[in-house]
Amino acid sequence: MVQLKESMALAASWVGGRAVAGGDRFEVINPATGEPVATLEAIAPEQVAGAISTAVDAQIEWQQRSLPGRAEILLAWADLLQQHREPLAKLITAESGKLLTQAGWEIDHCAAMLRWYSQAALRITGTTLPMHGGQRNFTLKQPVGVVACITPWNFPAAAIIVKAGAALAAGCSCLIKPSELTPTIALALVQLAERAGVEVGVLNVLITNAPATVGVVLCADPRVHMVSFTGSTKVGKQLYQQCAATVKRLALEMGGNAPFIVFADADIERAVECAINARFYNSGQICVGANRFYIESTIYDQFCQRLQAAVASMSVGDPLLATSDIGPQIHSSAASRLAELVADAIDKGARLLLGEQSTSGAFFQPTVLADMQPTMLAFSAEIFGPVACLYRFDSEEEVITSANSTEAGLAAYLFTENISRLVRVSEQLQAGAIGANSCQLFAAEIPFGGWKQSGLGKEQGIDCLDEFLQVKSVCLGIE
Repeated sequence: MVQLKESMALAASWVGGRAVAGGDRFEVINPATGEPVATLEAIAPEQVAGAISTAVDAQIEWQQRSLPGRAEILLAWADLLQQHREPLAKLITAESGKLLTQAGWEIDHCAAMLRWYSQAALRITGTTLPMHGGQRNFTLKQPVGVVACITPWNFPAAAIIVKAGAALAAGCSCLIKPSELTPTIALALVQLAERAGVEVGVLNVLITNAPATVGVVLCADPRVHMVSFTGSTKVGKQLYQQCAATVKRLALEMGGNAPFIVFADADIERAVECAINARFYNSGQICVGANRFYIESTIYDQFCQRLQAAVASMSVGDPLLATSDIGPQIHSSAASRLAELVADAIDKGARLLLGEQSTSGAFFQPTVLADMQPTMLAFSAEIFGPVACLYRFDSEEEVITSANSTEAGLAAYLFTENISRLVRVSEQLQAGAIGANSCQLFAAEIPFGGWKQSGLGKEQGIDCLDEFLQVKSVCLGIE
């Protein structure tokens, strides 16, 4: 198997098939050990305009490539990801602290998405309309243009592939701005993309430790036609404002505050199993993480005991070890923030069923809090860590009102054996993805995106390329 090139994977920005540096040097830190993973040289703000020019030039040729040709390259890219699964997973773990097993699953998901997009590329078709007034009308679907993909650290590979893979299938070129905390996986992915046949300049990676500065340039330049962003609500709103002057197309996936509702007639064993996945996967650092566990009063104590026992069996440790269930937070300040949320809840009357208020570097012990109240900071905050907060409820109407009492609307979960209630409550919850007796919200064929202030647009699903395509009407006079 051909190995990833160290110089290409861990050096600097990659634009037009070559390394581009000129800004500050900075270190990428392994959150589990506190040791440097790599030292990179950032792109200078004045070099970003040149990168945009490269993407513009490459776009012209890429969009002329046949749909089967694009599909073939995406399939080749997927195959290369699977062939390099182990080194790519280790790179993710080194940068983000994600459990190695979960990092491998992320690469599997990336390959599955590329295969899905390769099929979607073949479905880019227009429509021939009936004759009207002596005129033949039809529509074309064409790429929106250069896309800026701004991605987070918690799923550093999948967040790139879900955007760039769809953009490439649609015929767009990309400027990928990964998180400064996890940049090297982006360089490795683009290295493999070019090896798969993606033309030089179509995929470019902008490495920076000053993301706001680069973001301003991308938003202000009219040659960038779309910004696709995954990250915090605060930053998403800033990008929204910055894109107004050039009226860019936007796709935003922002913060979440997912309710997890368990009715008295639920299969409690299944609900607890899903609660572990929905709160503790990736050490709790997931956008669809269950923030507020609403448990019906008649089963509240029973659910608390079962969840406490399940969480108590989880092991915190080295993310490279198969025996670890929880790895580090992305950095020590994230762990300190969790400690503050827990302390606030306890000060206001919550019961600490499991966990500690202290931290050890970036590691944070899995925690379960009972008797939570809306006055506590954790009620409205996106927890983003291994802390489960349990609330009581007494009626369906009450819990729906409380579950929807947030400006976030990314995901929600509910558990009940009453099918009528399952459908009824699913339809009333204000979120883009509902786990109804399930915690599995991600698959290539499932559209994903938030409501309210959790975002705009959808990723994946049957219409996964629509965000990256323009529909043009051609009105042909034939008389």
